[in-house]
Parts: sequence; structure tokens; C-alpha cells
Amino acid sequence: MMDSEGKSKRLRERIKLTLPVRVHCRESVDYEWFEMSRLVDVTPFGARFPLTHPTERGRLLRLTLPMPRQLRCFDHVEDQYRVWALVRHVRMHAQAGAGMRGVPMSYEVGAAFTGKHPPASYVREPSTLYDVDDLSPGQNLWQLREVEKGQSAARSVDTRLQMAVGFRIEVFDVEGRVVASEETVTENISRRGAAIWTTLKVARGRFVRVSNVETGMSLMAVVRGSRAGPDGIPRLHMEFVDKQWPLEGIE
Repeated sequence: MMDSEGKSKRLRERIKLTLPVRVHCRESVDYEWFEMSRLVDVTPFGARFPLTHPTERGRLLRLTLPMPRQLRCFDHVEDQYRVWALVRHVRMHAQAGAGMRGVPMSYEVGAAFTGKHPPASYVREPSTLYDVDDLSPGQNLWQLREVEKGQSAARSVDTRLQMAVGFRIEVFDVEGRVVASEETVTENISRRGAAIWTTLKVARGRFVRVSNVETGMSLMAVVRGSRAGPDGIPRLHMEFVDKQWPLEGIE
């Protein structure tokens, strides 16, 4: 019994290995990016690594890395370990000017390994969010379940103000460069999300930067959907992902 418990504990201990890792993310059906990074630490169950691209809890990423064979759950003879990983937490690194126009963001991501293949629902819709269920029997890989639509933080009970707040929306390319932007106003806003009038075509699942045109404060948001209102003007429904929007002073 003690030997089994000791082995389990050793398996869960984080090993500090700064191995190179290639991260592949499909934000939407027709948009994807790749980024080279280095691990902070790793276990057979998951890993931590920094990213400059934004992501969110519940997203699936594909990692490619020269994982030590004794830590692998499959592909023990391959040079590279290609494993799907579920984002479990995202922490923005504090740095001067982070989030302001022209200043790159930096995130630390913790991800749980889920297997060699993604779920069928991910193939159909890569912006699908998941949560871990349990470890696979006989393996050190996490099983997945879909997060039900409507469970995201922005759709929870929260104060939603019907008011126009001046925003700048910025859309990025795979290199992190701004390729489209627009100054507009919100239809409504809460601490966790907003509906924004815009002519920009941004697919569900894409990450954008939104900034207050008066204060310059900005944060990252993910597009949850789009619709045209009775007036025919399109809106984007966004959820803020790296922090909440302060409503003090505008409520």
C-alpha cells in the first residue's frame, strides 16, 4: 500500500524541465496559431509553460515536445511527444504597460494532458470548452467532458448596464500584429462581458483586445457569438478573459 502511494506521489511531483514545446491552437474553424515556448515544469499528467497568445480555461491545445519517455503515456519510441492538453488555468504576468496598445501580453498556462486525439466535438467546433472528468483507467491521462453552453462566467447572473461605453476593438494576426481595429460603443456591459456594435467580422472563439477610448485601459476578450438586432446593426458578444471590467464610476 505504501509503495503504491509513494509511486502515485512521485508521478504527481512537478519536474522542472525547460524543454522546448510547440503549441498549436485553433481559436475558430478558420483561424489557428503556433507558438514556440519552453516548459516551466511537467508531470505525466500535465505541464506549465508561458505564452504570448491569449487563451482561456477550458480550451484544447496540441503540444509537441521531446518529453522524457518515462513520463509518457503513449508513443514511447517517437522522438517527439504529440499530446492534446486542456487549459486548466491562465495567469497574466504583471509587467509595465501590459495590456496597453503596442505592449505584448504574457501568460503562464497550466494544462492537463488528455490524450493522443481530440474529441469529435472539437474537430467540429474548436472553440468548444471542456472540463476534466477523471483519469482514464490504467493511464495518466485526463478524460474530458464538454462544458454546457451558457455556463461561462459572462452569462452568469451579473449586473448588466444598458449604456454606451466607448471601446476600441483590435483583431490580431498569428504574429500578434493588429490587422483590424474599430472604435465603437457598447450596447450593454457588465464586469465580465459586453455586447458591442461593430462592423468587424470576427468568428466565435477568436480573441480580441478591447480598450476604453477615454482611459486607455485594455483587456483581452473572447467572442462568444454575434447577432444583428432589430435595427440591422451587428453586435459581438464578448467575455472578458484576463480580468474584469471596473464598473465603478459608470454605474
